[in-house]
Amino acid sequence: MITLIAAIAENNALGKNNQLLWHLPDDFKRFKNITSGHYIIMGRKTFESFPKPLPNRTHVIISRQKDYHVPDCIVVHSLEEALKSCPKDETVFIIGGGEIYNQSLAIVDKIDITRVHHSFEADTFFPEIDLTKWKLISKEFHAKDEKHLYDFTFETYARIANSN
Repeated sequence: MITLIAAIAENNALGKNNQLLWHLPDDFKRFKNITSGHYIIMGRKTFESFPKPLPNRTHVIISRQKDYHVPDCIVVHSLEEALKSCPKDETVFIIGGGEIYNQSLAIVDKIDITRVHHSFEADTFFPEIDLTKWKLISKEFHAKDEKHLYDFTFETYARIANSN
């Protein structure tokens, strides 16, 4: 099972200057709960946006830089190599960034989105979800509060059979 996981704005914004555009503690908790104990695939810039590797996950970093090395992480040079580096029976999460999402959308089985109900100025965007190929299977709305500046919804999509 390959799952794409992302937090995106109403205008599909993901980030700007390699930074997130919002701070939603409940989204971070959900991301941690869903991805802990699994392989996470990301581009180099996404990895470098973290202060340190995320605990209790195997990091697979895609980089065009042939001499790029990170201790205790798997570094590869393509999405295909990244997927081959994960055990066949493992749940794998693709966590960004924009270019990696674009490359992987056609091959993932599931999409877990946190939809932030606001539009942002950004330089990185999530690809459009083609609703002829994906079915919304769960939706959980969260209103803004003292810890969350924006309303948001957790959305899970499953690929519609024969939609590749």
